[in-house]
Amino acid sequence: MDGLAIISTLPRGNDVKRLIARLWRAIRGPMQWRLLWLAHATFMVGVTGIVRDSEGRVLLLKHRLWPEGRQWGLPSGYAKRRETFEDTVAREVREETGLEVRAHRLVLLKSGFRLRLEVAYEAEFLGGTLRTDGFEILEAGWFSPDDLPEELQEGHRLLIRGETARPATP
Repeated sequence: MDGLAIISTLPRGNDVKRLIARLWRAIRGPMQWRLLWLAHATFMVGVTGIVRDSEGRVLLLKHRLWPEGRQWGLPSGYAKRRETFEDTVAREVREETGLEVRAHRLVLLKSGFRLRLEVAYEAEFLGGTLRTDGFEILEAGWFSPDDLPEELQEGHRLLIRGETARPATP
């Protein structure tokens, strides 16, 4: 068979698409997910909780690892594999302050710097005694929205005010 005959037997246009579709359907389930995971961007997800008490005060933390002059902010952290973002809010607040909360309304979903996704939720304070973790958090307290620390992250200030035009980044 010469070169021209071989080329004429190769699949064309719609035939290629049908072949790919058949192969895709044949591999099913976990293998499809692995291929999609390899072929697409993988994001780190930064999750922030806007926790308010019954008096309307907001929970703020002074973070040891955040830049000088901008260390005050909302409870924040990264989602773990297989963890819902609502569960991330509850876990981060519990780890950083000992308080129990439940995430409710999504107030921000934004792609951030490079492969980072920003998510923020309004969270309901359920109870507990405020205590910091001693390493990551230097101070914690309840603040009136009218009397926020000067060193508060600007993105977090906007979230507290209900202005979600900018991402909540440390």
